[in-house]
Amino acid sequence: MLLLAGALRAGRLPSVSRAVAVFTFAVALSAPPAWCVLQRRPPLSNLSANCWSHLYAVNMLNSYNVKLYHSKALTSPYPGSHVERSKVPADKVGWLTEWKDYNPVEYTAKSVLAGPSWADPQINDKGFSPKFNERDGEVERKSLNGTYVVENGRPRNPVGRTGLTGRGLLGRWGPNHAADPVVTRWKRDGSGNKVAHPVTGKNILQFVAIKRRDCGEWAIPGGMVDPGEKISATLKREFEEEALNSLQKSPEEKVELEKQLHKLFSQEHSVVYRGYVDDPRNTDNAWMETEAVNYHDETGETLDNLPLEAGDDAGMVKWVDISEKLKLYASHSYFIKLVTEKRGAHWSENPGPECHE
Repeated sequence: MLLLAGALRAGRLPSVSRAVAVFTFAVALSAPPAWCVLQRRPPLSNLSANCWSHLYAVNMLNSYNVKLYHSKALTSPYPGSHVERSKVPADKVGWLTEWKDYNPVEYTAKSVLAGPSWADPQINDKGFSPKFNERDGEVERKSLNGTYVVENGRPRNPVGRTGLTGRGLLGRWGPNHAADPVVTRWKRDGSGNKVAHPVTGKNILQFVAIKRRDCGEWAIPGGMVDPGEKISATLKREFEEEALNSLQKSPEEKVELEKQLHKLFSQEHSVVYRGYVDDPRNTDNAWMETEAVNYHDETGETLDNLPLEAGDDAGMVKWVDISEKLKLYASHSYFIKLVTEKRGAHWSENPGPECHE
């Protein structure tokens, strides 16, 4: 069984590519008590972690039979509030399971109802007629996971019931698109040689991590896609704002940053994940989707002198050695693991049995 979990920063709201998939939906049997907790995958039985991750990446990117779970999207209280979700038993999450007594709580945060630029109006507001499952003006309402159901004028979460209707903290009805730039380099010693892990012998990869202000966990410096914005622009913008504090830079400093980053963000890159994420802000009518992209500096020449400085939603920023021991925000550990597999880098001292297809 395969797990997808994640949470992304609140703020401006979330476009990504198209992968139409056939989904089998299921739910994790337990949920963490707090919304700011690392999401772990369910037991793998006899399937090794390496095999699980390999199959998951292949299935997701090739649109095969992917299983998604709700875990964080079932937790209470809802982030930033005292609102408790209606209890949803594991066997009642899927919409195909009839549940006549389902009575979810309705909640949309005041910050969303205030009508900021990144948020939709309420469904019944005069003049608001959103075009679901298609591009609606500058807003991308298509899901990366294919067509979703629209019921009574509201889009329905493709994974299942969450115990809460409305939008919560999310601005868009339906999919809220985000992007996560995974910027990496090889760890090197004082002589410039790559550093290998003493147990596995594999080279150690590093990535730029930020410490989130909202919950204090380390994370990828990602964020939401603005209306009409291309994913490539979002990835670069979010990295600059959160890891380089570009919003506080002078025009001259910004020009210099652009020169340093142009080579990195214009080179060949790797999409490691795209699709739905299990986020504590998800509701029956609004949910998070993301695209995680790896930008790798093979020689280190581009990034070694990069002036890292926390900004925007980041409390701290630094280069972090990658391994399974990392405790990262939401599904970010999973995205990072996929990058190490692609680069042949160190991840675990105990890789487990080989995966046989």
